[in-house]
Amino acid sequence: MIDKIDLIREEIAKVVVGQKNMVDGLLIGLFTNGHILVEGVPGLAKTTTIKALSLALKLEFKRVQFTPDLLPSDIIGAEIYDPKSSSFKIKKGPIFTQLLLADEINRSPSKVQSALLEAMQERQVTIGDRSFKLPFPFMVMATQNPLEQEGIYRLPEAQLDRFMMKILISHNSREEELEIVRRIANRENKKIEAILSSTDLEIISKEIESVHIDREVEEYIIDLVTKTREKNPNIRYGVGVRASIDLYRASKAYAYLNRKDFVTPVDVIDMTYPVFRHRLGVSYEAKAKGLTSDMVIKDIIESVDIP
Repeated sequence: MIDKIDLIREEIAKVVVGQKNMVDGLLIGLFTNGHILVEGVPGLAKTTTIKALSLALKLEFKRVQFTPDLLPSDIIGAEIYDPKSSSFKIKKGPIFTQLLLADEINRSPSKVQSALLEAMQERQVTIGDRSFKLPFPFMVMATQNPLEQEGIYRLPEAQLDRFMMKILISHNSREEELEIVRRIANRENKKIEAILSSTDLEIISKEIESVHIDREVEEYIIDLVTKTREKNPNIRYGVGVRASIDLYRASKAYAYLNRKDFVTPVDVIDMTYPVFRHRLGVSYEAKAKGLTSDMVIKDIIESVDIP
C-alpha cells in the first residue's frame, strides 16, 4: 500500500503546488483517525488540498464557513417539525460527511466550536434525544487565519486538545508561485483520479499499527511529554495525555509515510512540533521575550537525551 501513498501525493500535486507538510499532515490524520488544525494566511490552497484529497480517496467532502452568526444546528443539524405528519423529522447537518473542512473555525463563538467536540471525540452526533454514528472515516480539518485579530474567538484548550496536530503553512517558494501563476494563466484543469477506497484505508491503518517502535523510543516520547510539565518559566502548563497518544501514533504514521517499518527518534522529534504546539501553554514572560511555542518546544527537545 505504501506505493499508493506516492500516487495520492501525485494526484494532489495536479492541483496543489508544494505544501508538503499540509498534505502529509492530512494523510497522517486520516490514517490514524485524527483531526488536523491548519494555520495560515488565506490563499494557500487549504480548501483545494482537502478537496483534492477527498477525490483521490473517493471520500465525501463538505465545507462549513464559520461566521459569528453561525449556530450549532447549522453544523450538526436539527429536529424540524413537519406539519403534514404532525411530527418532528431529523435534518442532518454538514457534519455528516467523511472529510469536513471547518473554515476559519475561530470566527465563531465557543458554543458553536463545542458543537464539534462530541463528533470529533466520539464519532457521533446527538440531535434531540437521538444519537447518530458518523461515517468511516471521519476527519475534521479546521483552519485559522493568524493575521486578523478582530472578530475572532480563541479556541478553548479542551477543543484544541481534540486536534491531533497543528500544521503551520506559509507562502510558496518563488519557483512554486511561478508554477501556480502559469497554471492559472494557462487554465490548466487536471482531473484527479481515485487511488484508494475505504477498505484500503483500513489496510493502511493496520500497516501503520504494525510499524515497530523500540521501548527506548517509547520512553523518549514520554520523557518529552513529562518535560513540558516540569517547572519552567517559559511554560504556563504542559501537554496532556492525548499528546502522548497522538505523538506515538503520529510518529508511527510519519515513519510509514517515509517508507520505514520502524520509528526513529528523528521521526518523534519531527512530529513533536505539530503535536505539541497547540497544546503547550507558553507563559506571558516568554511571549514578552518574543518566544513562540515552537521555540519553547525546541528547548525541550534539546534538554532531553536522545536514545
